[in-house]
Amino acid sequence: MKNSYEFVVYAPYALFTDPLTKIGGEKSTYQIPTYQALKGMAESIYWKPTIIHYIDAVRVMNVIRMESKGLRPIEYGGGNTLANYTYLKEPKYIVKGHFEFNMNRPDLESDRNEGKHYSIFQRALKAGGRRDIFLGTRECQGYVEPCSFDEGSGFYDDREEEIYFGTMVHGISYPDETGRDELEVRLWQPVMKKGVIRFIRPEECTEVRKVKEMTFKKFDLTDIETADSLLNALERGAMR
Repeated sequence: MKNSYEFVVYAPYALFTDPLTKIGGEKSTYQIPTYQALKGMAESIYWKPTIIHYIDAVRVMNVIRMESKGLRPIEYGGGNTLANYTYLKEPKYIVKGHFEFNMNRPDLESDRNEGKHYSIFQRALKAGGRRDIFLGTRECQGYVEPCSFDEGSGFYDDREEEIYFGTMVHGISYPDETGRDELEVRLWQPVMKKGVIRFIRPEECTEVRKVKEMTFKKFDLTDIETADSLLNALERGAMR
């Protein structure tokens, strides 16, 4: 397919925040990245409102290790609070995903050119992404590179037993993706086998919580740079 991709992402640290640990101002990471965090990485590589990224699977390459740090968060009202943040140390993941056209955006129908969006994504991936890559929080900046999903040796490759992580946040559903005027959060129970976690699609999540009412921003082709114009600009730049 001309809409699928694979890439490796890594960083010194990651913090995929467990919302249960944020109440007291401290943060602790999930053991694995959420679907939404990986989707955000794909969107940082390349995204347009014409397309929706779907994450199919993630392969955990390094052993899951955590490290706690004492930090002083910025307090705009003053103060000098010491908080403990628990990070994943030296995380590395290989991600498999694809994009589909957002059928809730008929206003952008003329920008549905699969081949050109795919070409721009691959160019952006080779360049390390169009925007900075973060593994959870902003202080955990990472790096992306093209990669085959089966490439290299992972720590959990030979582990036959399934590893369960309990109930986790799967992701957030926005109105422009669902067609509903609601912001929703999805929950699920991930399972890892041989280092691979295969994600269910957002619409397959049965545990969904409404957060608030929300309407999506409307675009037209005068508001965005189309795939045609962007690819033409990239090709002109490459020829200089």
